[in-house]
Amino acid sequence: MSAPLQVLVTCEHGGHEVPEAYRALFAGKEKLLRSHRGWDVGALVLARSLARALEAPLHFATTTRLLVDLNRSAHNRAVFSEVTRGLPAGERLRILDLHHVPYRTMVADHVADMMRGGGGVLHLGVHTFTPLFNGFVRRTDVGLLYDPARDAERGLVDAWTEALRERLPGSRVRRNDPYRGATDGLTTWLRRLHPGDGYLGIEIEVSQRLLDGRGRVPHAVVRSLVEGLAPLAHEVPSGR
Repeated sequence: MSAPLQVLVTCEHGGHEVPEAYRALFAGKEKLLRSHRGWDVGALVLARSLARALEAPLHFATTTRLLVDLNRSAHNRAVFSEVTRGLPAGERLRILDLHHVPYRTMVADHVADMMRGGGGVLHLGVHTFTPLFNGFVRRTDVGLLYDPARDAERGLVDAWTEALRERLPGSRVRRNDPYRGATDGLTTWLRRLHPGDGYLGIEIEVSQRLLDGRGRVPHAVVRSLVEGLAPLAHEVPSGR
């Protein structure tokens, strides 16, 4: 990639807040809300750290994904959880109009504005994941999700993965794990809006097994993500 990349950071599952209008619906579900089902523990702290180090704008949401999942398309059945899926159609549309559409439109508009300014856009979607899911142990420590059909994304992730493996010896850094990067998500939707190589959508997935007692991603991982990326994005600051 010869053109400089502008970085944009987002975090779709940054909290487990319930809007006041829906608190009765979630009464008695406090444990569920605090679990990995309700949010990505540690993701917003990581997103803020990356945005600060990379001097990048940040968009985030703190409403629980059990209300509506901002990283899923409106037509995806998983956009609503078991808590909200049974609501009347009109109420589900209202939730989409109040929470889902505004967030995704805000991110899409920001990407479009950055692309009009010249140069490519590297969108980093920041997530964490539970190491134990449905009885299956996920052994990945850090995953980088991308669309292998897009040359620019594949090239950046290949190089970034190698840089992370050098900086985090003993850690399991994998591509398109624990999820595939081309399945339904915010980055996939934005790729359709920007089919050329000007938009790169990479999702960072960090195992919650790595979080410290305060629910934070270790500084060594944050530093390695920044230092591994900086040389690949040309004009991205080093994060010192």
